[in-house]
Amino acid sequence: MRLLSLLFGAATLAVAAASTEPDTDTTQTEEVTYFNAKKVPPVMELSPDNWEKEMKETKYIMVKHYSPYCHHCQAFAPTYETLYEFYYTSAPSGSGNENANFTKFYDFKFATINCVAFQDFCSSHGVSAYPFTAIFKHGEQIQSFRGVKKMDVLSAAIEDILEKEKPGTRPVKLRLPEPDDIYSADYLDSIGYDPAKAQQKKADRTEEKTEGTVKATAATNAATATAAKADPSADAKAKSKSSVVPHHDIPKPSKPSKSKVSPNIDGKSLPLSAETFQTQVTMTQDPWFIKFYAPWCHHCQAMAPNWEQLAKEMKGKLNIGEVNCEAESRLCKDVRLRGYPTILFFKGGERTEYDGLRGLGDFVHYAEKAIDIASGVQEVDAASFKALEEKEEVIFLYLFDHATTREDFMAIERLPLSLIGRAKLVKTQDPALFNRFKITTWPRLIVSREGRPTYYNPLTPREMRDARMLLDWMKSVWLPIVPELTASNAREIMDGKIVVLGILNRDDQDSFLGAKREMKSAANEYMDKQIHAFQLERQELRDAKQLRIEEAEDKGDQRALRVAKNIRINMDRADRKEVSFAWVDGVFWQRWVRTTYGIDVKDGERVIINDEDNRRYWDQTSTGNYIMPSRTSILETIGKVTASPPKIKPKLTVSSFEKIFLDIKSTLTEHPYLSLGCFLGIAFGCVSWFRGRLRRTRGHFKLDDSIKEYKAPLLGANANGKVD
Repeated sequence: MRLLSLLFGAATLAVAAASTEPDTDTTQTEEVTYFNAKKVPPVMELSPDNWEKEMKETKYIMVKHYSPYCHHCQAFAPTYETLYEFYYTSAPSGSGNENANFTKFYDFKFATINCVAFQDFCSSHGVSAYPFTAIFKHGEQIQSFRGVKKMDVLSAAIEDILEKEKPGTRPVKLRLPEPDDIYSADYLDSIGYDPAKAQQKKADRTEEKTEGTVKATAATNAATATAAKADPSADAKAKSKSSVVPHHDIPKPSKPSKSKVSPNIDGKSLPLSAETFQTQVTMTQDPWFIKFYAPWCHHCQAMAPNWEQLAKEMKGKLNIGEVNCEAESRLCKDVRLRGYPTILFFKGGERTEYDGLRGLGDFVHYAEKAIDIASGVQEVDAASFKALEEKEEVIFLYLFDHATTREDFMAIERLPLSLIGRAKLVKTQDPALFNRFKITTWPRLIVSREGRPTYYNPLTPREMRDARMLLDWMKSVWLPIVPELTASNAREIMDGKIVVLGILNRDDQDSFLGAKREMKSAANEYMDKQIHAFQLERQELRDAKQLRIEEAEDKGDQRALRVAKNIRINMDRADRKEVSFAWVDGVFWQRWVRTTYGIDVKDGERVIINDEDNRRYWDQTSTGNYIMPSRTSILETIGKVTASPPKIKPKLTVSSFEKIFLDIKSTLTEHPYLSLGCFLGIAFGCVSWFRGRLRRTRGHFKLDDSIKEYKAPLLGANANGKVD
């Protein structure tokens, strides 16, 4: 049918002029289409606002429930659209009026509803997966179809309803078009279309390239144009009698251009109130970069010039706004700010906080990344992914197949904003990428850092659909293999890790590139060794478990067998510090590098191995030489530094007195219960010592002393001679 649609004759114009149906739905503002040379209005869009009205006015409505992000919905869209166009332009058989309007004659309409915009409303209809197509009669669902269905399946259901509604008005045999066709087979037959003749005419036209032919054609066109001016109806008749010409000669209907307002047309930061914030930011899908500030805030005042310049740089690219929290206190309270200034990026109902530096270059870099990511998750193939790897250091790749559900896609669609300035997220269903990364189950999420893949390994489908769990994993791997240490990511890189830090000179490009290459080589080799060691350790634990199981089976000890089978292979490495790699610009951070590590990059590029938690570092190998930015020097030192205890004596970044307090603090943090027990023991000992000392100082009453002081008379109790 596609070939037929491309080889249509000029007679179509005459039929189109005579039989075009009026547009019955004037509320639509979208682009119209043409089928069988008739103008077709856009399919009706339903919402909770117009649902009741349309259901009351129309007896039958077929409704497609869909999600714009659903891959299956996108594949089903051409089928549903062509089905609608076919029926809208069809005429009832035996109705006595070949120009009868299908919609009015059968009281049957087609519609769609966006279930991302109206998710709760779709759920009330029992929609649990997309696409979901249902037929309603007076607002009650009488038939439904789950998933992607072929046109003949949907048409059979429609034909049953139409035949019952108007018996004898449907054709005995229905010839359906293919998806995306613009002509039906019956229509082409009605205009006398012959595929063989059309093909021959096309070949003849290809050969006719002589000047005489061109002049004759021009003369004919001129004559036709003159006749058309004198009598327009004659022009239509002439066209209806003309022979069939290829479809590409027919002028296509011009599509109305969509008026799209450019963002930030004035290049200024737009002050926002609670009302304008809702109408322009939260209720639209336009991206916004907004600062929340207070006029008395000194940091806000210092940042103001850079923010104004950012608005100029983003003219026509990104909306820039600002909210005065003194005037809009309620809005700022609803946003839940933690301080001033707070800078947030908004896209529809989603938002993410900017936590980088406040220089103009930092703002512009983030804004450009935000514009790219805010457009959604881009789909790539093997070639475009390879080109992307050459530009991006970190790429998250979501691999899916035809069975991937809406819930899976919804989890991924929520992640891009959190990756702004960090990494890029793309998706693919290209088999070449499946083979490259050895993917056999779908969906899967991996990160490619300079071509090196790391896999997210969910244990259950829920873990693949939990956006928070996915983001937590992404945060653990979104740094490049050898990232640059900056003020904004220093804590993320240094805290809780042993970091191989290259102090490099960016000004000397040859030396700089060579040093980075050596550090990346060392990082990759060290990671390979760690993975191999991890696999060996896991295999040893599995072998030990299997030996216990076999021993219990040989002895016939069921209790021991149950215990052995319940042994869990624990590969938790929380007690071992992760080793990572990074580099710092020794010229830009010269003062910090010199005061902290006593190194000046002017004396040459160096490498130190830093343990930030314990405020110590190593800058020498086991032979006493400085660690240089070379693969050999780094790898031979890491093993000795990570040993317990380290085989090379470290240096401190703080004084010995400060180190004591840091050790105490570290002990209290790492062993809280043991520290509490020691504290209570010391407190009990101090109390006991104090009570003993108090006893010895004050003394206490003794019964023996009072007895010793009382002495009986020598002559008895009545020794005084008195008698009672």
